[in-house]
Amino acid sequence: MDHDNHDRDDRAVAARFDEERQRLRAVAYRLLGTFDEADDAVREAVLRAAREAVRASVRRGDPPTEVVGRVCLERLRARESHWGKPWNPWDPWAAGAPNRPRRPEEVSDPGRRALLAADADTDGADLALVLDGLTPSERLAYVLHDLFSEPYEEIAGILDRSPAAARQLAGRARHRVGGAEEMPHPDPARGREIVAALLTAARNGDLDALLALLDPDVVLRADAAAVRAGTAAAHGAPAVARPVARHARAARPALVDGMAGLVEGDPAGSGDATTVLGFTVLHDLITSVDLLADADHLSRLDLRLLDGRNAA
Repeated sequence: MDHDNHDRDDRAVAARFDEERQRLRAVAYRLLGTFDEADDAVREAVLRAAREAVRASVRRGDPPTEVVGRVCLERLRARESHWGKPWNPWDPWAAGAPNRPRRPEEVSDPGRRALLAADADTDGADLALVLDGLTPSERLAYVLHDLFSEPYEEIAGILDRSPAAARQLAGRARHRVGGAEEMPHPDPARGREIVAALLTAARNGDLDALLALLDPDVVLRADAAAVRAGTAAAHGAPAVARPVARHARAARPALVDGMAGLVEGDPAGSGDATTVLGFTVLHDLITSVDLLADADHLSRLDLRLLDGRNAA
C-alpha cells in the first residue's frame, strides 16, 4: 500500500514539473549556462521533489522553480570554488566558464535553438558570458527576477536571505550586466574604514569580527601567481575569511586604483614580491576580494600606501 502511495506521489510531482518543463529548462540554462547541465539539474530537481513528497505528503511541495533554483544554486557555488583556471582580472571570462554552443544553428533541439536565439537578440556582450561573471547569489537573483519575473520574496527563500537582500543582489547584478540606477556608488572613505576594521580583526585574531565584515556571498578571486603561492579561489564568508586574515596580518593599508586595499611586502623599498588585496565594499560589507600577485597584474595597478608613498 505504501508503495502505491509513493508511486502516486512520484507521478504527481512529475506532472507538476512536466507542466512547467520548458520554463524550468530555460531557468536552469540561464543559471548554469549549458544545456546538458540544465537538463541534469531539472532531472535532479524532480527526484528531490519526489523525495520531499514522500517525507511530507500531507502538504504541497515547494514550487518547481524554487526546487530548480536551489539545485542550480548549489551547483553554481560548487563551480565557484573549482574553476579550471586561475582568475585573470584583465580577462575574467577565461576563468573556466563551461563550453557552450554559440549559434542557434549549432543545435538541433528547438527549445535549445530558441534560447540561443534569445541570447543573440540581446544588446551588448554575450549574456551567458556576462552572467558567468556574477556571484552565484547575484546570478540567481538577477535571472529569476529580471529574466523570469519571480518575486523577491520567493528568491529570498531560495537564498535563505531577506527580500531586501535579494533585491540588493539583483541590483548589483543588474549593474554589472548593463548598468542600473539603483546600484550604489562605492564610498571610498567608508571602504577604507571597513578595510581598516578588517586589518584590526586579522591582527587580533578575531575571526568573528572579520566574518561580520564579509557579505555571506563574498567571493575571493586569486590570480595564477597567488594560486601558485597557495591561495585558491573561495566563496562564502567562512571560506574567504581565513586566507584573507592570513594575508592581512602582514599587510599595510593602501589605495588600489583609488579604492581601499592592502599591500604585502615593500614595493617602494626592497622591491620584494608583493601581494595586493583589493576589496569591493557595498552596504558596509565586503562583497569581493581580489588577490593579485602576478608581476604583470601588479604593474597595471596604481598602488599608494596610506603613509603617502607611491607603491608603484
